[in-house]
Amino acid sequence: MTTGKLRIALITETYPPEINGVALTLGKAVEELRSRGHEVRVIRPRQSDESAQEGLVKAFPLFFYPQVKLGWASPGYINDCLQSWSSEVVHIATEGPLGYAALIAARKLGLPVVTSFHTNFDQYFSLYGIPALHHLARLYLRHFHNATRQTLVPSQGTLRRLHQQGFLHLQQWGRGVDTQRFNPQWRDAQIRRDLGLSDEDLLLLYVGRLAREKNLPPLIAAYRKLSRNHPRAILVLVGDGPLRSEINQYTNERIYCAGMQSGMNLARWYASADLFCFPSCSETFGNVVLEAQASALPIIAYDCPGVCEQVIHGEHGLLLPRDSDLETAMQTLYSNPAERQRLGKAGRLRAESQSWTRSFDILEATYQQQLAAR
Repeated sequence: MTTGKLRIALITETYPPEINGVALTLGKAVEELRSRGHEVRVIRPRQSDESAQEGLVKAFPLFFYPQVKLGWASPGYINDCLQSWSSEVVHIATEGPLGYAALIAARKLGLPVVTSFHTNFDQYFSLYGIPALHHLARLYLRHFHNATRQTLVPSQGTLRRLHQQGFLHLQQWGRGVDTQRFNPQWRDAQIRRDLGLSDEDLLLLYVGRLAREKNLPPLIAAYRKLSRNHPRAILVLVGDGPLRSEINQYTNERIYCAGMQSGMNLARWYASADLFCFPSCSETFGNVVLEAQASALPIIAYDCPGVCEQVIHGEHGLLLPRDSDLETAMQTLYSNPAERQRLGKAGRLRAESQSWTRSFDILEATYQQQLAAR
């Protein structure tokens, strides 16, 4: 097996400073691989404030979800980049037009291709009112990934589901968390004062996109029921997206949108909360759940793939059957501070065992194995 420096080309349609789980993971991967001595070049859409340079391509919005940007480049352009960089391994992280062009170019050059599956995009078509495309999207995703040497998936649940759907060459590539950044020590009294909260009041937190695929209506409905009996509770949603203006209508009911947060600002929001609520059932992993655990927050979530592998019911939080009422779980933990503390401490211990180093060891070994098998 090759153990020396690798020349890796990463193709992705999302990348820092964009804020989402895929961009976070890929940004950290590139940083870590470079620190290990590997040469990593990235082909991605050019962001609005960037000047033209090699590897940056045109961006255009996804027609039914304009907040998501896709990249466009010809296979010939990508071919030229890969040859110019003397790339040895190609990692395609997104399945859009840019990813497909990269697949064509890499196969023409005879380069080993690894893909990673991050998002259940086939489900989005049903959520956004285009159910006729759901099955076609699934067929496309299967065709795309099965044309490569290896597909990396973030959780066992996702791996099992894709295997049942006919995806081949699957391998789990888990995630990690920075437990120094996401840490209960960053609890910020000023954040709570600005919200009018005392130490005894309850701050319920959600972090993620404000979009249909995150299943936010059950969370908001449950909180509104809880607040009738507990008016000192508050729900804060950290993130942005197409539903923000709709959610802003509930401000007078103590539901607040804090907007996009990153770095230590995000860490302080986690640490200043008392309970993390995550109603999404469309996750392949759910990085934010791990960040909340590192911040010693008990979790309320649905028993859905990705999330259910991170949260043991009664040990790190409460997992509910899909579509059940979240308000009962909120009420249970609202009235039991000792239980919240116990669950939060257990989650923190779990997070401390989830290192990014182990995650990137798997990624590095995958590249090496595929190059050796060329």
